[in-house]
Amino acid sequence: MGDIKLLSPGDLRKASWLVRPVALDTAQRMVERYHYAHGGSNTAVACHGLFHRERSFWDADCYGVAWWLPPTRAAAVATHPDNPGGVLALTRLVIHPGAPRNAATFLLARSVKLLDARWDCLVTYADTWRGHTGGIYRAANWTYVGLTDPEWVYVRNGRMMGPKRGPVTLSRAQMEADGFDALGKFAKHKFVLARV
Repeated sequence: MGDIKLLSPGDLRKASWLVRPVALDTAQRMVERYHYAHGGSNTAVACHGLFHRERSFWDADCYGVAWWLPPTRAAAVATHPDNPGGVLALTRLVIHPGAPRNAATFLLARSVKLLDARWDCLVTYADTWRGHTGGIYRAANWTYVGLTDPEWVYVRNGRMMGPKRGPVTLSRAQMEADGFDALGKFAKHKFVLARV
C-alpha cells in the first residue's frame, strides 16, 4: 500500500476505475495509515475498495476504502424510527493521497450501489473536531440533517476510539484509566441517504 503512485493527474476518469469488495484487513490497513482515526472496529457489514482497472490486481493496490457497519440502536432509531434495523453507517471513508481528484465521491457512490437492498437508510458523520464539514457527502447528494449532541473524543497513541465496547459503554474515567486522552466534547455533522 505504501508504493502506490498517482496514476494520472487531475480528475478521476470513471472508465479507468472500479469499486469492489475488499477484505476487512485491507480496510484496516488503509485506515491505520491514511485516516485520522488510525483505526476502526474488528467487524464490517461491507468494505469496498477503489481500484485502477489496468494497474490494480491485488487488494494491496487499493486507492480507497468505504467501511460500513450498523450504528448503535439509539443512533438507528434517531435516524430512521420506522425501520431502525434498515440503517447502515459509513464508519470510515479513506482515500490514498495518490488518488485523483473526485476519488472519494466516486468511491462513495459506487459503494452505496453495492450494498444489499435491505439497508434502506444510510447515515454518516463529519467530525467537527477535525474541521470537517461533510463536503464529500454533500457532493454525493446525501441530506444534511444537522449537528449531533457533543460527545467526548478519545485518543490513545494517535488512535481515536469511542467508549462503546460491545454492550458496555465506558465512562470518561474508565477511558482515561485505559490510557486515552479526552480531547473535549465535539458535535458531528450528520448526513443521511434514503435508498428507495
